[in-house]
Amino acid sequence: MLYNSFSNQQFVDWFRHVSPYIHAHRGLTFVVCFNGEAIYDPHFNHLIHDIALLHSLGIRLVIVHGIRPQIEHELNIRGLQPHYFNNIRITDDVALTCVKAACGEVRATIESCLSMGLTNHPTIANRIHTVSGNFITARPIGVREGVDYLYTGEIRRIDAESIKQQLDNNRLVLVSPLGYSPTGEVFNLFTADVASEIAIALQATKWIYLTENPGLFNAKNQLIQNKVFTLTEAKTWLPYQTDSVKQTQLAQIIRTCEKGVHRIHLVNRKIEGVLLLELFSREGVGIMISADPYENIREACINDVGGLLELIQPLEEKGILVRRSREKLEMEINHFIVQERDGTTIACVALYPFVEEKMAELACLVVHPQYQRENRADVLLNFLEKKAQKLGIEQIFVLTTQTAHWFRERGFEPTNLSDLPISRQGLYNFQRNSKLFIKSIVKKMSHMK
Repeated sequence: MLYNSFSNQQFVDWFRHVSPYIHAHRGLTFVVCFNGEAIYDPHFNHLIHDIALLHSLGIRLVIVHGIRPQIEHELNIRGLQPHYFNNIRITDDVALTCVKAACGEVRATIESCLSMGLTNHPTIANRIHTVSGNFITARPIGVREGVDYLYTGEIRRIDAESIKQQLDNNRLVLVSPLGYSPTGEVFNLFTADVASEIAIALQATKWIYLTENPGLFNAKNQLIQNKVFTLTEAKTWLPYQTDSVKQTQLAQIIRTCEKGVHRIHLVNRKIEGVLLLELFSREGVGIMISADPYENIREACINDVGGLLELIQPLEEKGILVRRSREKLEMEINHFIVQERDGTTIACVALYPFVEEKMAELACLVVHPQYQRENRADVLLNFLEKKAQKLGIEQIFVLTTQTAHWFRERGFEPTNLSDLPISRQGLYNFQRNSKLFIKSIVKKMSHMK
């Protein structure tokens, strides 16, 4: 068999890229929900096989499915029309029968797809054990604005312990939008409500919401795509959603995030391989709301050494940066500042202070190639200058061979070797012939409060 070396390298690069995510997601609990329309998609089995793949990678999964179009179909067979008020179904006796039938149909379809294992070839070794149950205690939503919703219900309690036991036993938990009262009544529930409440009860790491329609809109009525924003930012988008359904959707996402589910992903189900793209690529393909800052800049610690080496080694190999051994990096780790994105180091910079001279050297300013056009270097420089000011530093200098113009554009002026601290002058590498630049930050200090 002949192998294409370029394809082989692509595979190796891809595997190295996804492996940190595989490791990071293993053992975590994700809640995935999708609407009933997904079942009618001719490629629905692809989605289910991707879910099976996630399960095989050690992710604890709870799947919540919708049934609205299936209910409509059952009503249509009986020659009946659905009844809604304020976009809420009025579930009478006949509609409840249709709800039960729809749940049974959809659950059987999903379980049959999962019985095929990881691929389209049924193998016992890849069999996925799926479990459903009466995990939800519910009650009727009652009469609102004079309308009795009958068997349309709301959630009272989630039996989180029972779900956790099933997950602990390596089972995939499949939940239908049904709830049960202590007196044996059955209630029709909202799919998103079920997913949200389960995610909260389990304190799931992620709630992945596969949508049928476009996502969220900004103040200019533009669709937000591939965006990550914090819970605080998400709240500002509420007034700009185009209809009450989207407002309700976003409000529910915000509430779920506030209740302890740290990451909520809103992604378009119709994108082929959407779960894999969202969970195993740097940028994902949807919108993510994060309860904690998705990106943060902080002082480095010893656990960051591996990520720093991976970031700076390509530039060392090109001769842009001076080589640093792992031992040297470990010894100097307290001088480094890192910017991380979802646990991955994407940028760094180092500050070496010369306290007596009130000077400091800026070194090793690196941004991952995928993020170099997003002003991250400027953000790091600003962070570093503020740190230097707190140390009483009045001037920052830098030695560079290839980025002189970048520093000149940010207020650094050419300087001479004799202007550097004496101890640093002795370490100057004349073979590299680096250019020297210096910047005063005294003026900024005078404006600090």
